[in-house]
Amino acid sequence: MPQDVLAYIRHNRNELLARLNEFLSIPSISTDSAYKNHVNEAANFVANYLTEIGFETVEQIKTKGHPLVYASYNQAGADAPTVLLYGHYDVQPVDPLDQWESEPFKPEIRNDRLYARGASDDKGQVFMNLAVFEAYMKVNGKLPVNVKVCIEGEEEIGSENLYAVLETKKEQFQADFAVISDSGMVDTNQPTILYGLKGFTGIEVRVSGPSHDLHSGLYGGAVRNPLMALSHIVASMKNIDEVVTVDGFYDDVAPLTNEERELMRAVQGEDYVASTGANTVVSEIGYTAKEHTMARPTLEINGMYGGYQGEGTKTIIPATATAKITCRLVPGQDPEHIQQLLEEHINKVAPTGVTVEVIKEKLSAKAYKVEPTHPLITKAAKSYTKAFGKNTVYVRMGGSIPVVEWIDAIYKIPIVLLGFGTPDDRLHSPNESFPLTSFDKGMETLIYYWNEVTN
Repeated sequence: MPQDVLAYIRHNRNELLARLNEFLSIPSISTDSAYKNHVNEAANFVANYLTEIGFETVEQIKTKGHPLVYASYNQAGADAPTVLLYGHYDVQPVDPLDQWESEPFKPEIRNDRLYARGASDDKGQVFMNLAVFEAYMKVNGKLPVNVKVCIEGEEEIGSENLYAVLETKKEQFQADFAVISDSGMVDTNQPTILYGLKGFTGIEVRVSGPSHDLHSGLYGGAVRNPLMALSHIVASMKNIDEVVTVDGFYDDVAPLTNEERELMRAVQGEDYVASTGANTVVSEIGYTAKEHTMARPTLEINGMYGGYQGEGTKTIIPATATAKITCRLVPGQDPEHIQQLLEEHINKVAPTGVTVEVIKEKLSAKAYKVEPTHPLITKAAKSYTKAFGKNTVYVRMGGSIPVVEWIDAIYKIPIVLLGFGTPDDRLHSPNESFPLTSFDKGMETLIYYWNEVTN
């Protein structure tokens, strides 16, 4: 019964927190080769814990980079569904270290928050799922569902080797649906169903003019300035109403339905002015900032540089200029097609006197969306509400999680994003933390969810 499993979680809370702290103490920074042994240590921690829980098969799949931990449990019965649980054990670097109020790999509780690198992203949330499996095994001697586990060590560096593993070992990872706890809620203690993610693509635009920087007094008016040319190009891509002016950009974008707009209006969400320091919000004409962020595509200049950057003035015409541009995409938009449209637009508007090169970002992802009325989603919402004591809200997120699109493309299964992070967790920043309420109520949600799925 769920109540017995809940009682186990509550009775053993201190022991579970201590075990999580052991996990968080491992500096599994995937991007820095100096931490390779620690990354392997974190993989070993996950594999050992899965073995202790009682998973029949546990292995570390070697990749060209860091190992992927796979495990399977098949004793729930032929009638029970099989879930693919995804997460990651690697973490971001801790720089700048001097801004941490406590050591990033020595977990510390302050004001009902657990502070450590990886506390929210994603060790804390991975551990909660495994701890719930432990509770079921200790209380009932079995899990309510069949489970396949995929915990990787390269999420923070773009999951470079994951797609190949999922594709080549498709039968090994095949499941009825997937659960991912690597996301969050719109506010602390506000249960949130994330039913959609944006896709992602990007380009780099390099503009070259003269063979070297020129004296602006001698050559200004005779030679095209690459920075001015680049400014013309990027300014032509979006108008003052935040509408992207690249031909064909919106061709495959489905209209936002009234039902979805109602769901979005029900979300309190953050105050963008207060949280960002901007003096006002801006959004695509005809849409609120919330609607634009959640459900409409965007185009942003992430960086633009060239010429003199130092103090004072240096009167030159720079030889080169560069801009980095990314787009967040919605269902229906293909990343490669969008890259092609951007390139065609740039070539069309590029002025004479310069050479323009477009470099297409290799890491792209399509958007993902599951219908909010899907039974697996409504059961998740019911479980959230029961654990947190509040009505669950439904959102789409402006961010991208490439593995979601990969699982969708390869396995064609529903994906349930059961995340428990909050806007105050400071992911990827100094003083990352995770609320203890999310730790407690998140595990309750998961227990309720497995009960809902099997009844």
